Amino acid sequence: MYYFYLSPISTQNFLKKQSLNAKFISKIQYIRFTMNQNRIAPDEQSWVIFVDMNAFFASCEQQVNYWLRNRPVGVCVYTGRYGAVIATSYEAKQRGIKMGMRLDEAMKVCPDLIPVETHPGRYREFHVKIMNILRQYSEDVIPKSIDEAIVNLHAYKRKYKDPMEVARRIKYDIKMQVGEWMRCSIGVAPNAFLAKLATEVRKPDGLLLIGRENIDDVLSSLQLEDLPGISTGMGRRLRNFGIKTPLELRHAKVEDVRAACKSVLGLYWHYRLNFSEIDLVHEMGYKNMAAMRSLSGKQRESRENIERILLTLCMRLEQRMVKQHVFSKELSIVIKYPENKRWGDLIRTDNPVQDGTDIYRLVLGRIEKFCATYQCPPLINTSVTAIGVTVSHFVSADLLQSNLFEKRIERDLLRREVYKIKARYGDDRIMKAIELENGGIVKDAIGFGSVKDLYGNVV
Repeated sequence: MYYFYLSPISTQNFLKKQSLNAKFISKIQYIRFTMNQNRIAPDEQSWVIFVDMNAFFASCEQQVNYWLRNRPVGVCVYTGRYGAVIATSYEAKQRGIKMGMRLDEAMKVCPDLIPVETHPGRYREFHVKIMNILRQYSEDVIPKSIDEAIVNLHAYKRKYKDPMEVARRIKYDIKMQVGEWMRCSIGVAPNAFLAKLATEVRKPDGLLLIGRENIDDVLSSLQLEDLPGISTGMGRRLRNFGIKTPLELRHAKVEDVRAACKSVLGLYWHYRLNFSEIDLVHEMGYKNMAAMRSLSGKQRESRENIERILLTLCMRLEQRMVKQHVFSKELSIVIKYPENKRWGDLIRTDNPVQDGTDIYRLVLGRIEKFCATYQCPPLINTSVTAIGVTVSHFVSADLLQSNLFEKRIERDLLRREVYKIKARYGDDRIMKAIELENGGIVKDAIGFGSVKDLYGNVV
């Protein structure tokens, strides 16, 4: 059941137009996103630009609020005593504030820290503005996260003779069109990996080109773990085999790298350091979607509050699955408690789900079944510190089979149309009755990872 808050509009014509646009955009994105420009043979005459926005969330806040500039800023989901710092300004980093710090601990390290609550909509708007600037220089722009993107210039050899000049123009355009406080590090290289590495070497507000002439000098100053993607374990494995530095990894024999890593992953880094391109693939779809919240003291005051947050997480997953036009066959739930204690379980269903209330009931049902089986106290209680739900094993909505006697098809179509209305008029204009019973819309959230939600083909 839905409550509608829309003022009278020509809804039917709007939905018809949106449906046609979605189908057209979907076809264009399919053609574009299936392009794979990877190559083992080096091409040192082509260039890739990697743009990494510096301290993005905090910089957005400092850009909007003049009085936050040049001051230590900690961005938090909420600013209660136990809120976590999810992003910092460079001024805060210099004072010892790190991401993930609890706010009360951060204030002890830096008493002048200014906690600021997140504004997800603001960060998305800044992201879109930046992507629009990048697309002025290349049609092939790959957003890697909310604050990173690849600008592929492989098809622009004749147009751009000097990639560094392009990079300088991008920096200037971001400053003039997005904001003077929006700084970025830009790396230029023959492949995406080295271009990203260049941004890591020069921060903040850096600009570096890595090519044949200087790559050995750059690598000689780095450790194996400084290379994006190389973990401590992989670094140890390489060292045990005698490959102790990035420079040695670059000049090692292919068979030695393969033997050291005992997998194809080591070869990938070897190829990357020798100018091969293996990272220019437009990502399609999700392997999974997760929604998690850390709970403040106020949110933990009652079991009802926690269940309300659980419902909100399920509704967020519904929104994302509708946007990506998929249903889930596997759910997982995790509940965290003090002293690193946690409970989790996996739920598999033969009937793929997309509806948030269906997910909510499946999760609550599994929790109740566990408590009844093991005669334990309620798992959702006032000591819960965080709760999360993940959906995976997706099935495309186009491939979903429904029983002829089910009303599921009508429900699925209605759900899609509802989110189109939400996208245009706001989340609070139309809600399920259960959302009103549980307190309505809960605060939006955003992460640093995938931005595929911004480029969906439904809403």
